Amino acid sequence: MSKEEFPHEKDLDQKEKITPDKAKKAAKDSKKEAKAKENKKAQDPQLEALKAKVTELAEGAKQLEDKYLRSEAEIQNMQARYAKERAQLIKYESQSLAKDVLPAMDNLERALAVKADDEASKQLKKGVQMTLDSLIKAMKDHGIVEIEAEGKKFDPNVHQAVQTVAAEDDKQKDQVVQVLQKGYQYKDRTLRPAMVVVAQ
Repeated sequence: MSKEEFPHEKDLDQKEKITPDKAKKAAKDSKKEAKAKENKKAQDPQLEALKAKVTELAEGAKQLEDKYLRSEAEIQNMQARYAKERAQLIKYESQSLAKDVLPAMDNLERALAVKADDEASKQLKKGVQMTLDSLIKAMKDHGIVEIEAEGKKFDPNVHQAVQTVAAEDDKQKDQVVQVLQKGYQYKDRTLRPAMVVVAQ
């Protein structure tokens, strides 16, 4: 082997030599490292506290979001309820007026049931009939119709049994045999049930 292949002893000494500048730098570096470690140790509790605060704030935000979503759903439910109630009011707005008119119609029908012998009574009866017909037409135009009762099967939703009579045969059982007072239906509601006599 040649001399060039091995490093010279002199060169080794120069490489391993630590100069005063290098020593100062190494001391500074080790101080910096120690200080950084101390800072890290000091920051650890602060870091943990900050992490805990972030977790707490995230939980609070989640609760607020949940409350907001619940409130939003409640508002939508209230709006839907309000719209439904308003639609019901509009749909059945004529109900109270119709209830007030029904007794007048009953009285007109009773007047028509009275026998008219002379010409004046017949003319009066004709006028009453025309008035009743006009009322019935107005009621129909507003969705108020008479409940069919006589000869029909008794239905407690639209009929009110005030009397029972013996049935002539099995076919007549539970059938309305007489109407004492007419009943009326307003759209899908029973405005007034028909007062009826039922065969049993």
